[in-house]
Formats: sequence, structure tokens, C-alpha cells
Amino acid sequence: SPPLLRLFPGRLSAFPLFLLALLLGFASLLWLQLSCSGEEPSGGGQQRGVPRQPCPPPAPPQPPEEDPAWGPHRLALLVPFRERFEELLEFVPYMHRFLSKKRIRHRIFILNQVDHFRFNRASLINVGFLESGNDTDYIAMHDVDLLPLNEHLDYSFPEAGPFHVASPELHPLYHYKTYVGGILLLTKQHYELCNGMSNRFWGWGREDDEFYRRIKGAGLQVRRPSGITTGYETFQHLHDPAWRKRDQKRIAAQKQEQFKVDREGGLNNVRYRIESRTELSVAGAPCTVLNVLLDCDTDETPWCTFG
Repeated sequence: SPPLLRLFPGRLSAFPLFLLALLLGFASLLWLQLSCSGEEPSGGGQQRGVPRQPCPPPAPPQPPEEDPAWGPHRLALLVPFRERFEELLEFVPYMHRFLSKKRIRHRIFILNQVDHFRFNRASLINVGFLESGNDTDYIAMHDVDLLPLNEHLDYSFPEAGPFHVASPELHPLYHYKTYVGGILLLTKQHYELCNGMSNRFWGWGREDDEFYRRIKGAGLQVRRPSGITTGYETFQHLHDPAWRKRDQKRIAAQKQEQFKVDREGGLNNVRYRIESRTELSVAGAPCTVLNVLLDCDTDETPWCTFG
């Protein structure tokens, strides 16, 4: 007889077999639990990818409201989004742990565009700003495919002016000096001073360049990280261009219009409707998903559709 069967004398009945199955199942679960690694990424930017752990890490501590170590400010992390769920599943728990470790009070807003128009990142950020509530006093315009690997990156309240976390010296792709995309922090007061972002940019690109000119026009100075030595290894860029093509098509007068400054539109004229608002938890990390229906005046910006 096999060694395990010798534990039971005589002929085996159903009960000993059932008991044996329970013991084996318990031993397997115990082994799996003990084999899980609780180690976190180094945060120093020395690795290209974010290590994947075989077991989910414990949820980070929530800030006690009376704990002054967490500071008085609360960040609204605004994430324009459409159909990039594999990136979202990695982004939400990673950013929740990253910000909690830095003791930054925060709320993550996923701005999911569910209409049939072309993607409009700037309008979604305007919507997120308007819907983020009075309990947040500054925002991060944050791409879903960009993860900070260096724990020294500053996400604190940008009182002195807009703070460009993903600066040209650190971003893995975009290195021109007027670049302000990827991750940009602003107080809500400063964002209102700029009248938000232009709603005229449908499809991919150029909305950040126009916003840089708005920042300068409002008399604000863009600040950037200092003392970060990890260079282009500071962030992980999740986007796979072979798998997900960017919508770079230029329609009608869009090619000429994309280089102009929109001196009238922004927060004051973004047109939208919230189809639903859902509170979710992704691997223990809370976030708010806003399903957003944008509206478009096809006479004003006919390039909002592919037709």
C-alpha cells in the first residue's frame, strides 16, 4: 500500500478518504500562504518592471483623520480612461500603495469615456475636476500607463505652482522642454485660474502643449523634480504600441487648429453627463469610476467623430 493509505487500518471507508482529502487540502493552503512573498519593489528605479508578487500584499493603512503626519491636503488623482483595463488593474493598487506609503491623502477617480466620440483626455480631466468634490484641494492629471518607480518623487501639495512629476528629464518617451504631460500636479485654485484645459482636442496629442501655454498665460511657473538620479528609469511605461494603436488621425481642419490656443473654452464650457458613478475596490485599493458621456458640437469641432 502507498504510505498515506497505511495510516488507516483495514479496508478504507468513505469517511477516512474524506478526512484525508481535507488534510491534504489544508496542507496545500498552508504551503501556498507560507510561500507568498511580502517584499515590495525597491522604489529606487533600478528595475525596469514592477515585480509581480505571488500573493496580494496587505492593504496599506488608512490615514486616521486626526493624524497630522498625513497633512491637511487631499489629492484627487484624475485618470482619463477608455478600454485599458489591463493597465487599470495594475495602476489602481500600485498608486494607492505608493501614495499611502508617502502619507498623502488621496482619492483615485477613473474618468471612463463611454460615448461614441473620439477620446478627449482634456475634457475628461475637466470633468474629473468638477466632479472630484470639496474634500480634495489639489489634482494630479495622471496617465494610466505611467507608474512612478522612485519613492522620492514628490506628490505633495503644489502650493508654489504647477509641479510636473513626469518631467522631460525623467519621462521615458517625451523629452522636449515644454512638455507637461504624463503626471502634472496643480492646486484647484491654479487649475481654475487656467480655466482648465481646452475641450477642442479629440484624438491623441497636443492638449498638453496647449495647456502649457495656458499655464504661462496665467502667470504660473512650472516646477519640476530635483535630485532624482534615476533618469529615464524613474517610471514604468505600461503602454504597448503594438497592442494598442494611438488615435493620431487628423480630420478636416484639425491639423491647423491643433496648434492654436483656445482662449475661450475650458472648464466654463465642457459639456458632459455622468452616466454612472461607482465606488470600486481593486485588490483592496479604493477608487471611484465615473462613466462619462461627453458632448460635441460637430459644427465647432467636426473632428470629434471619424465620420
